Amino acid sequence: MVSEHAAQVLVASNRGPVSYALSEDGSLTSKRGGGGLVSGLSAVDDKLWVCAALGDGDREAVRRGVAEPGVRMLDIDADVHADAYNGIANSVLWFVHHLLYQTPVEPVFDAEFRRQWASYEAYNRAFAEALAEEAGRGAAVLVQDYHLALVPGLLRELRPDLRIGHFSHTPWAPVDYFRLLPDDIGEQLLRGILGADRAAFLTRRWADAFVGCCTEILGGTGRTRIGVHGLGADADFLRRRAHEADVDERMAALRKQVGGDGDRRTIVRVDRTELSKNIVRGLHAYRALLDERPEWRERVVHVAFAYPSRQDLAVYREYTAAVRTLADEINAAHGTPGWTPVVLHVKDDFARSLAAYRLADVALVNPIRDGMNLVAKEIPVVSDHGCALVLSREAGAYEELGADAIVVNPYDVTATADALHEALSMESGERAGRTERLAAAATALPPQQWFLDQLEALRG
Repeated sequence: MVSEHAAQVLVASNRGPVSYALSEDGSLTSKRGGGGLVSGLSAVDDKLWVCAALGDGDREAVRRGVAEPGVRMLDIDADVHADAYNGIANSVLWFVHHLLYQTPVEPVFDAEFRRQWASYEAYNRAFAEALAEEAGRGAAVLVQDYHLALVPGLLRELRPDLRIGHFSHTPWAPVDYFRLLPDDIGEQLLRGILGADRAAFLTRRWADAFVGCCTEILGGTGRTRIGVHGLGADADFLRRRAHEADVDERMAALRKQVGGDGDRRTIVRVDRTELSKNIVRGLHAYRALLDERPEWRERVVHVAFAYPSRQDLAVYREYTAAVRTLADEINAAHGTPGWTPVVLHVKDDFARSLAAYRLADVALVNPIRDGMNLVAKEIPVVSDHGCALVLSREAGAYEELGADAIVVNPYDVTATADALHEALSMESGERAGRTERLAAAATALPPQQWFLDQLEALRG
């Protein structure tokens, strides 16, 4: 049954625009998030965001009937969510699309995988049923990412009148790698997305990979249209936020940690400690720079922010520990009483990230594989004096920024060290010119327009 107050534009995603925390006295506090979807939906009147309850606070809010206007939070069984989110989405689909498996020993598709896959199906079905209930006749539904790859097909069966879009924020695996998945699972994923009227991606490369999988495995994409929307940085927000008082305070603290007389260069990276971000190889490249080019010793500091991600998975905890260990080794090998070669922070702090953006002489963005990588776009927009961008050719952002970046193979530590030297040595006029062009490319499709373009294409 369609709800009495059915919405005409709906977004579905694992994480919603608001989260709740449950305090010891039983009270609930809410925290709103940001990003392109939040900004885009603000331009739409008749809308609803359907998301999952992610923690105890969210689930308690659902039980009490506490809800933000325009948000429906689904209280899916916690074990089902854990299996779907950690067991399948983050430990299988993420690994496939980012080419992260150690294929001699991984993946293992056994009875436990099949049990978790059943939870992934149930999780997607819960979203499809909620969307079917909440969507008005002929409404537009925009389903987000690999967590909900089955939703379009399931929703199409329930509500054939809807206009359904699916957007992938990750890369898409080439067909030979995608076929690591069991044949029936791979086919189910493709058919799930092809339940949409339109499937969209961050770059043409990822869109072509999806089409290649569909062609090889299914014989084509059927009636589903394919689109590309390269999410850009929100320049107005970033420039305004980067000059607020708390950012100035973080800049003063970072300058003190960098040390010197203000003439030291900074290599900045800001990432979550996801395996795909390639933080460890980045640190190895920095160590190679110091080993092979001693002229940079005491003249450069690597400001590395590695914010913990998915720490409920052992492989991510181990990776975070490896980052810490390598940073400590570099500091022990090269540090002096007046110089700490690596300034590492692992506690998430957005104001401090913006301060680092402003201080950056060089931005290091070297992912193994990345759907887009907004950091590569944000730093040139915010940098005070211009920065050189060292960019992996495997980042989605390479498609838009590669012409003015120093491009690297993310696996090649020696070449990355050479690229860091080139970036640090870049003449100021060239750096300023590149930064200006990078910022223009980075902001060509700001978040709100990114969302509205998808909505218009879906309705067209």
